[in-house]
Amino acid sequence: MVETNQLGAFLRDRRSRLDPATFGLSGRRRTPGLRREEVAQRANISPTWYTWLEQGRGGAPSADVLNRIANGLMLTEPEREHLFMLGLGRPPEVRFRSVEGISPRLQRLLDTLEVSPALVRTAAWDIVAWNRAATVVMTDYDRLAVGDRNILRLLFLNPAVRMHQHDWEAMARFVVGAFRADAARAGATSEIADLVEELCATSPEFQALWRENEVIAHGEGTKRLKHPILGDVELEYSGFAVDGRPDLNLVIYNPIDPAVADHIRLLIRSES
Repeated sequence: MVETNQLGAFLRDRRSRLDPATFGLSGRRRTPGLRREEVAQRANISPTWYTWLEQGRGGAPSADVLNRIANGLMLTEPEREHLFMLGLGRPPEVRFRSVEGISPRLQRLLDTLEVSPALVRTAAWDIVAWNRAATVVMTDYDRLAVGDRNILRLLFLNPAVRMHQHDWEAMARFVVGAFRADAARAGATSEIADLVEELCATSPEFQALWRENEVIAHGEGTKRLKHPILGDVELEYSGFAVDGRPDLNLVIYNPIDPAVADHIRLLIRSES
């Protein structure tokens, strides 16, 4: 249900916060902010239609109109989501954004997890951040080229990573299905096309699994590894969305056996 009164109040409030000078507009004004017709012009919609929206008339706007208004009012991403909830009763479709890194605050959070491997991956399953425990237990991502820090490339094209999986076939099937679901959820289906084409061309096993079109939901579970020093390692994992970034996922692994956690701690200290 469209919250027309709240939508109009929200639009009026955000319009009043804009400084006309920012847009090269001048002249005396009785009220702060932009005029309705100025917002309508910036959003490329009819001034009458915009006025009706502020007055709670005219019915539900389209997603395209809301996106144009959001751009015209220079809304932040949370404000844009709120606009959609008021105007259409649902959040906007996810817009995929490429990732160059994470915030220092999130990296500090990873680093506080001393014996719990943790990493941040994108919707394309590129690993963009990790902690010391992940380096010791899984892979030394610092030694990899940026383009090789991709879970699917590692799993299907790196023999060492494949060898350390307790049940590679089951893991591969799970990863492909979860990868497909993540990319679709983040609106990144076109962005992963080159990666999928590359893997289909280089790995017959990936190609066969991809053609099955299986989609797997994931959030938590158990992972087993054959570690060269620690031996068989069993880890519980949980995945968390990064607030405001639907294309990023934080995954934290916890050793089930306390003795393994102690050995991870000793390994980290010995390599420091």
